[in-house]
Formats: sequence, structure tokens, C-alpha cells
Amino acid sequence: MELNVGSTDRIVRLVLGAVMLVAAAVVGAGILSVGSGTVATVGAPLVLAVVGLVLLVTGYTQTCPAYSLLDIRTLRRGN
Repeated sequence: MELNVGSTDRIVRLVLGAVMLVAAAVVGAGILSVGSGTVATVGAPLVLAVVGLVLLVTGYTQTCPAYSLLDIRTLRRGN
């Protein structure tokens, strides 16, 4: 795949991805509650972890499949 994630976009993805993974761990450990019920206690940490992991991977590889589908580039041409 062609690189399509620029440096500012990359930093934002890496930081947000790390924050979301930490939030998933905190919610999953029961330190912070997002609601009651199985969906909140299991679903919220799972969604946070998956989205955080996707952000970390796309930031690290500088490649975003969604950007490719939408023909978006935050990476300057020639970089």
C-alpha cells in the first residue's frame, strides 16, 4: 500500500491510539465505569482497544486503508 498518512496525522493517531488502549485497560479493569450491564462492561473496553489498535497500526505504518478508498492523502507529495 502507498503511504498516505502525514506527520501531524501520524502523531495524532499514535497519541490517540495509546490513550484509547490505556482507557480500554482502565475500563476493563473496573477502575472506571462507563455504565452498567454486559454491553458496557465488555463492549466498551473492546471497542476502545480495537479502535486504539487500528490508530496505532495506521499511524506506525503511515498507511490508512480508509484514506485509500476515499482518495485522501495527508502526506505531502514527494515524501
